[in-house]
Parts: sequence; structure tokens; C-alpha cells
Amino acid sequence: MLRWAVLGTGFISNAVATAIQQSDGSDLWTIAGRNQDAVQAFQRQFQIPNHSIGYEGALSDPNVDVVYIGLPNHVHHTLTAQAAASGKAVLSEKSLTTTMDQAHQLVTAVQSHKTFFVEGLMYLAHPLYHRLQEVLLDGRLGELRAIQGFYAADIWQVTNPLGRGTLYNLGCYPTSLMHLVVQTMCGEEMFATRRLSGFGNVADHDDTICDAAVTAQFGNGVLASLHSTDSYGMAHGFSISGSKGVLRFVTNPWLPVPGANHLQWCPYDGAVEDIYVETGYDAFYHQIKMVEQNLSQNRTEAQRPSPRLQDSVEIMAFLTEWEALCLNRAAD
Repeated sequence: MLRWAVLGTGFISNAVATAIQQSDGSDLWTIAGRNQDAVQAFQRQFQIPNHSIGYEGALSDPNVDVVYIGLPNHVHHTLTAQAAASGKAVLSEKSLTTTMDQAHQLVTAVQSHKTFFVEGLMYLAHPLYHRLQEVLLDGRLGELRAIQGFYAADIWQVTNPLGRGTLYNLGCYPTSLMHLVVQTMCGEEMFATRRLSGFGNVADHDDTICDAAVTAQFGNGVLASLHSTDSYGMAHGFSISGSKGVLRFVTNPWLPVPGANHLQWCPYDGAVEDIYVETGYDAFYHQIKMVEQNLSQNRTEAQRPSPRLQDSVEIMAFLTEWEALCLNRAAD
């Protein structure tokens, strides 16, 4: 039974706390935050035995096995370092950090203390993504030729400007899925061969990127086009084009739900095939089970399709390069 400390009382922490309580291998041990009223309300809601005002008490508690960091991404590296120094396993929300310097600090802390770490791209823990990898490798697509992905959500009013805008709030989803597809179909080294061209709009209210588009060309000629915005809409899309047909997501790729999740295989010559992956739990639950499984096997990182530490670093490098291209274009 893993005992969890949850840092943060926001919406995402509610989802993770619910998932922890659903699992028979985990226990909610303590909730920590800076706002006393919010912490005590969270504690009552989930009937958690302990709480901490501030984070030090939870991070130093010898009864805590795993720390979940549900706080803004600009503090992920410092809190991960503190948790690792205390010997805690860490599940930290996406994005990994907001800069590559922070990312390298996080990696150094985790590796030096030999503690488990995984970035909270929760959707990748869902069984849908084991099935996706099976389809990508069964030969039906032929050669990978192109990837298209977008995520749009009108959430700018509730985002923290220190989180650095849409790329780190939403763009990390299509980027991480593109990363998995390229890695699965083209090998571990192909993602590093990319060349990017990106554009973006800067928000008037906080000077972060609110709308962004990028085109990537990989060394084998594969093209990818991604779009992210937190200034309008509520829409998603992701498709993978091969030499023999197109595989696309019908349901939201980044919010797999209890029940049926739907892929559609559309060959250029032949009948369309609907592929359903059904489960009784959401992606947050499967993420908790993934952490339990890896810790039971004494691993220090997740296994694919969930992100390994190097995968998270590569995704961050792509996001920061995309952001720099957007800012440079916007300044012209």
C-alpha cells in the first residue's frame, strides 16, 4: 500500500486524489498547500488523515512513499528536488518544467538520489496507448509519412502566467503524442533529427504565447504539424498518415474516459475499421496503477508508453524551441 502526499488543492489534484482512492494499492496520507482553508476543505472532502500548511511537512514525513506535485509547472523542479532528497517517489504534473535549465536541474536531482520520477502526462498510462502502439507496429500503416495534431481550449482566464502559456498547458499533449508516434515507428533517435518552423500570437493580458503552430520535418522526411491555443474553442484532433492509410482519434486523445475510447483506421484502399478500447476507469486511475506497478518492480522511471525521464526532456526541448520560434516571429 503506497502512501501518497498530494501537493496542491486545485482541479487536477482533485482528479488525482479521486484516482488514488479508487486504487486498492494506494492510500491518501496527507494533503499540503499554502491556503489553510483550501487545504482543510480538501482534507474533509477526501477524508485524508493528515494535512500540511506549506510543503515541508509533507515532503519530510517518513510515512509518505510518493509525492504528487499538482502545482504550477514553474515550481516542479524545486519541489521534485526536495522530494527526491527525502527519498520520495515523485509524480509531477505536466509540463515537466518551463525552461530547459529547470528541466536539467530536475533530472540531476532525480538521478543523484536514484528516486522514481514520472511526468504526469496521464493519458499515456491508459490502455488505449498500448493498443495504439500495437497498431502502429502491425504494418497496416506502411511507412510513416505525416502527423497532424491540435488542442484548443478557452482556458486563458484560469491559467497561471508563470506557466508560460498554451504550449506548456496544452501544446505538451499533441507534442508528447507526436513524440511517441515518431519514436515507435521510426526509432529512438529520429526525434532528435527534427527541423522546426513555428509561429505564434502573444496574449495581451500576460505576454505569453496564446496561439501557436509548428511544422516539423524529421530526418527521414516525415512531416508533422501541430497547433495549440488556450484563447478560444474546445476541440481536439490527432491523425497519423502512413503510406497505406490514416489512423485517427475519434474521441479525445488526451482525456481517455471510462468506457469506449475510439480510434479509426482508414486505409486508402479498403474498408474503414473502428477500434475501441474500453475500460472502467479514466486515465488518472491508470496513471496511479502505472506508478504502483513500477514501484513494485523497483524502477526509477516509467516504461513506454508512459514517459521515461529522457522522453520528458526531449518533449521539453521541443516545446522550448517552439516557444522561442513563436516569440522571435512575434517580435519581428
